[in-house]
Amino acid sequence: MTALGSTERREDGRTARIAALAVVVGVTGGLVAALLISLIRLITHLAFEGRASLAPADPSQHHLGAVVILIPIIGAALVSVMARWGSEAIRGHGIPEVMDRILHADSRIPAKLTILKPLSAAIAIGTGGPFGSEGPIIATGGALGSLLGQVLRVTADERKILLAAGAAAGMAATFGTPVAAVLLAIELLLFEFRARSIIPVALAACAATAVRLILLGNDPLYPMPTVMEPSGVALACYAILGLLIGAVSVGITRSLYAVEDLFERLPIHWMWWPLLGAVVVGVAGYLDPRILGVGPENIINSLAARLTITATAALLLLKFLAWVAYLGSGTSGGTLAPLFTFGSGVGAIVGMLAAAHFPELGVAPPVAALVGMAAMFAGASRALLASVVFAFEATRQPLGLLPLLAGCTTAYLMSRALMKHSIMTEKLA
Repeated sequence: MTALGSTERREDGRTARIAALAVVVGVTGGLVAALLISLIRLITHLAFEGRASLAPADPSQHHLGAVVILIPIIGAALVSVMARWGSEAIRGHGIPEVMDRILHADSRIPAKLTILKPLSAAIAIGTGGPFGSEGPIIATGGALGSLLGQVLRVTADERKILLAAGAAAGMAATFGTPVAAVLLAIELLLFEFRARSIIPVALAACAATAVRLILLGNDPLYPMPTVMEPSGVALACYAILGLLIGAVSVGITRSLYAVEDLFERLPIHWMWWPLLGAVVVGVAGYLDPRILGVGPENIINSLAARLTITATAALLLLKFLAWVAYLGSGTSGGTLAPLFTFGSGVGAIVGMLAAAHFPELGVAPPVAALVGMAAMFAGASRALLASVVFAFEATRQPLGLLPLLAGCTTAYLMSRALMKHSIMTEKLA
């Protein structure tokens, strides 16, 4: 009993040490996330307005005309140079690469990625890339945790925990969703549900969120109309909507990797591929500037059902073509924000059709958009609990939890039925 108690005390001591280090990673990750957001704003203002500013930027308001086609191409060229002569590891959307380092490299991430990954993502997004910043920030946070674990004398498992803590800090600092960040780390990175892992990751997410509150405020990420309690019939409709979204998420995943395969067959060096993808972005951005950049207002408009069905469908089509071509070409950018755009848009369209033709069902278009947003995340990433909690934390609509749980679960079920791997694990497989 004495030996057992001594072992437990040593384990508790190690957990406390890793937890303290995780707080440091969390604070640092929060600061890095804020810095990256500011850098994206700066590059966006420079690229589309020709002036320096750290104020929120909206590339859809540009007045460049057809010249806008050149902006993503210039950004793609810069990112390709960084990948070719800096580190090829900056290519991709971040999370699968972090998972690969956990599985095949003892959670060791090269130190230079802590600089090159966020910088390349800021350039790609700031010059109009239709990506989210969360993937690169998650990868950067993971790199910070891994780097600390390499400098200090820790085990491979403890280094994995620090890496996951950094990744969770990156997501929490980006979206202001600390609980969802912890769940995402558990479902995609840690592969375990133990106190020694959860405690450091949770503290890192809390620390990063505190930094976000100080620097960016406490407003919900995606404000939307107040959600009313759904009827039983409406709840069943949201579950059916989840099945549809799950099928769409599989189609999106397969399309992305099909485009990647097409680029790999080109008889030119991979550093030129992003320039071809950027041409698609430039043309799509000329046709509809709303597809440029992260575009959080697109998600907010869907959650409020402000746009017509035709306008929403046109936006989704162009955004999808630009995203799949540019990300499939191997540039640096995230997937979560685009997935939220696709899911909320499809959900809004279905909700508006149901409200117009079958009002007796009680389906509310904003709730359908909310379910669609989270269900797309659940179907594509297979992070079921993180998807539900993320949508709640991002909108702060507690009565949306039940529709979210129904829709995300059926989307997860449909995705698993139609495809063995997720958008996060297909490349690893």
